[in-house]
Amino acid sequence: MARLSTAAFTGQPWRVHAIAGDFAVEDVWSFRTPGAGPDDFPVMVEALRTAGGIDNQPAVARFLFAVRRRLGALLGWDDPAQGAGTRVASLRDRLPADLRDAPRGTDDDSLPLKAVYELHDESARELANRTVHTVMHLGWVRGADGDHELRMAVLVKPNGRLGRLYMALIAPFRHLVIYPSLTRRWESAWRDRPTPPSAP
Repeated sequence: MARLSTAAFTGQPWRVHAIAGDFAVEDVWSFRTPGAGPDDFPVMVEALRTAGGIDNQPAVARFLFAVRRRLGALLGWDDPAQGAGTRVASLRDRLPADLRDAPRGTDDDSLPLKAVYELHDESARELANRTVHTVMHLGWVRGADGDHELRMAVLVKPNGRLGRLYMALIAPFRHLVIYPSLTRRWESAWRDRPTPPSAP
């Protein structure tokens, strides 16, 4: 895993730029996928689904997510009235016709982020609550070593002063615990993915 500059995301011709231009780029990361080719993004996405959601993360990450869920329940941050389609419009409402008609991607009850769109080389998922409206963008690009690699960008629109304070408070946990844990899980998912049998 490597943290990348904002330009590593904004310099790519992703479709998400046209629908989330009013979101700030919070983080950009790359994940090693040795041997990956230009058509392997769907393979990687399926490997991530197979690897499972929050419940399959290491104990310390599960603990942090559990604390966040408990705080959200106590303070009403995650009330359905605060979500996408209620407090804020879903990004799906901004999609051009070709993306609205494209496969959306699979929603998983174990993941709080919901699919906006999924293409052959990128996907976007969103989450809204009382603190933020956020987008997780996954993209597939050729790395410096010639193999393709997964890149993740986190786009955020804080909800006022509460949202800005929340993002500042969780930044150390994201960078020191969540992202390293995510990296180990995602890079392992690529290494352990099922591979088709070799032709005789």
